[in-house]
Amino acid sequence: MFDPWSPEFIAHPYDAYAELRERTPVAYYEPTGQWLVSRHEDVSALLRDRRLGRTYTHRFGHEEFGQTPPDPAHEPFHTLNGNGLLDLEAPDHTRIRRLVSKAFTPRMVESLRPTVARLAGELVGGLLAEGGGDLIAAVAEPLPVAVIAEMLGVPEADRGLLRPWSAAITGMFELNPTAEVAQRAVDASVEFSDYLRGLIRERRRRPGSDLVSALIQAQDEGDALSEQEMVSTCVLLLNAGHEATVNTTGNGWLALFRNPEQLALLRSDVDRHLPTAIEELMRYDTPLQMFERWVLEDIEVAGTAIPRGAEVALLFGSANRDPVRFADPDRLDVTRADNPHVTFGAGIHFCLGAPLARLELAESYGALLRGTARLELVEEPVWQPGYVIRGLTRLLVAAR
Repeated sequence: MFDPWSPEFIAHPYDAYAELRERTPVAYYEPTGQWLVSRHEDVSALLRDRRLGRTYTHRFGHEEFGQTPPDPAHEPFHTLNGNGLLDLEAPDHTRIRRLVSKAFTPRMVESLRPTVARLAGELVGGLLAEGGGDLIAAVAEPLPVAVIAEMLGVPEADRGLLRPWSAAITGMFELNPTAEVAQRAVDASVEFSDYLRGLIRERRRRPGSDLVSALIQAQDEGDALSEQEMVSTCVLLLNAGHEATVNTTGNGWLALFRNPEQLALLRSDVDRHLPTAIEELMRYDTPLQMFERWVLEDIEVAGTAIPRGAEVALLFGSANRDPVRFADPDRLDVTRADNPHVTFGAGIHFCLGAPLARLELAESYGALLRGTARLELVEEPVWQPGYVIRGLTRLLVAAR
């Protein structure tokens, strides 16, 4: 059964998803007050449906929408989160995405390839030289932090601050976060925002070739990003990109270890199979299991009426295992070509950082697969307690 606080469910939610898709593809879940949507067709359609939104405050007040206003003590988190692309709707989302896209361009991402390749090679080299270790701590965690730090122009001495801030802030995206989790998120929001404001002031005085400088310079018909919008954009790029990359690395390698014939096939021709393998690993064990949206107008999904003011929980992990859309969905297939997974979302909120995430994954997987050493799983890993952002605590490997 669906139980997002159960360690057993978190370790393997896919049987419960199959039951939901078969019996109740749209099910009301009382503990969180959400409508669970589990089929690929419905999830994909609702991601694009403008009758839903990541927020409702662009159209309704809290009381008017039947919701309790957020705790004033959490204001720093909500200000930070509410000014980022993930939780905005048109016209604000349209405007900010247009401006951010002028700075965070495909050319900028591609220009990072040599840096990402170097960083991945150094991290993988260190792991192999030690004869193995924790793949997550040694490679998966530090790589995206180092890359975003390079992008933002964060000095080397300050880079250790970024990951703890990110972990604390993303704790608020879990279901029914505790008061302690909320306070850590608030504290991290204040500290990270203050740090970035200082970085922005420095770049205004001395512009560079980094993303912060590019965000400052981004203009569109006289419009520009506010300081808060720049801060929120930088935090979102770290949080969203980091969690997706880390957990696709950990979850994906675990899937390969459990499917040795697929790992062998991937190793047999890395250049040929790696692009489809990365998409398949994101589908097979999705790093973001749930994406929530508010219902702004009455809708009907799979014959079930959902009223305005409700919240839907789009189950990405379930949609990505739907047999109606994916042939033999519970089988890992690193050569799968027809793979319309929803891991990066869809519609106006399709992940802006998807090209960067794919680049990081290609370089880290490539460095590990092309190395002369072969990785072997040392112990059965333990899953982190979070369900929405789902990943491993560690992944101990031996390099032989």
